[in-house]
Amino acid sequence: MRLSRYFLPTLREDPKEAEIVSHRLMLRAGLIRQQSAGIYSWLPIGLKVLNKIAAIVREEQNRSGAVELLMPTIQSADLWRESGRYDAYGKEMLRITDRHEREMLYGPTNEEMITDIFRSYVRSYKDLPLNLYHIQWKFRDEIRPRFGTMRSREFLMKDAYSFDIDQAGARHSYNRMFVAYLRTFARLGLKAIPMQADTGPIGGDLSHEFIILASTGESEVFCHRDFLDFPIPAADTDFDDVAGLQSIVDKWTSLYAATSEKHDEAAFAAIPNDRKVSARGIEVGHIFYFGTKYSLPMKATVTGPDGKEHPVHMGSYGIGPSRLVAAIIEASHDEAGIVWPDPIAPFDVSLINIKVGDTATDEACAHLHRALALRGLDVLYDDRDERPGAKFATADLVGMPWQILVGPKGLADGKVEVKRRATGERELLSIEDAVTRIAG
Repeated sequence: MRLSRYFLPTLREDPKEAEIVSHRLMLRAGLIRQQSAGIYSWLPIGLKVLNKIAAIVREEQNRSGAVELLMPTIQSADLWRESGRYDAYGKEMLRITDRHEREMLYGPTNEEMITDIFRSYVRSYKDLPLNLYHIQWKFRDEIRPRFGTMRSREFLMKDAYSFDIDQAGARHSYNRMFVAYLRTFARLGLKAIPMQADTGPIGGDLSHEFIILASTGESEVFCHRDFLDFPIPAADTDFDDVAGLQSIVDKWTSLYAATSEKHDEAAFAAIPNDRKVSARGIEVGHIFYFGTKYSLPMKATVTGPDGKEHPVHMGSYGIGPSRLVAAIIEASHDEAGIVWPDPIAPFDVSLINIKVGDTATDEACAHLHRALALRGLDVLYDDRDERPGAKFATADLVGMPWQILVGPKGLADGKVEVKRRATGERELLSIEDAVTRIAG
């Protein structure tokens, strides 16, 4: 993609309304534009990142055995009255009335709707376990939306819902999501630590937040340092292996880890001083087991092996891709701008033509652009008639993993400069070696 033909509205100065690093950089690098309080348009480069995150989330959900569907954003108030949550949820729920005076709402979550779908079709324990998920825009009318897409009113959410005949089955479904989340965040370039959490308005008695450590995190967290070195479950993990998954979960919950709300000073004090971590953290995922909280009032039952009706045991599991964009930037940036992890970078390479109009540099850039594309790499080619300094600043701000700088001086020696954004490491290489270096 030629930058001269792309839509990348960058800003030179930090926006005054942005309070945290990710909000500043997302606005400056042209990822988003605020349309009203807590509501954003996703501009092309931001949408590319959002879609890449959603794709990885989707792949790991599918790997774990979850099945994708898509539910509407507008829900009937009647469903929420069945569960008892319509009046209890609070002002965060946006309540609306259609032209026929029917009470509706813009869904903040989907426990009621998925339970209604389940009870309409599933009758027997033989159809269980079942985990249904979707990736959908939601709305919660935060009293004070802040921190950009970290705490916005409209947000993209992957929410999954599991259904099992009993508590033992539900625990295995919970473990499936626990392990899938470990893999998901690792693939996004994050080390997420599962911490015991409050269940809040979702309900239930078992819940974990997945927290990444970041100096600009929202809350204080406490954990054992060994979590940072735990191996991530492999791609060939058997999600049907009950004992195997339980052993992974047992390992990842064997040491102390808690948010400030669940912090136990005595338990933390028992950790050796050189293994204590007290830091800021950002929640990137949340999983819940809540048993029959919804299935009982909404009469979601199946016939069990004993021939009797049993309310299903349920869990819900959330990841916010739009929140993750901000969280990843909080964890991966420097003074110059964003430093994207390779798997979710909007482009793989920033190709910078230092002297547009010079025959040699134009031809070299065109060759590099084609050669990298043939190797499956997505290239953002800065072919603008701008000063080199402005091009370098833009490349650092938007944070692609690789930069190739092409100018007359280097080409005179048959070389281009290759820069690794994350480390700042620079190499002078031939054009063909530069392609090989980046494409592998």
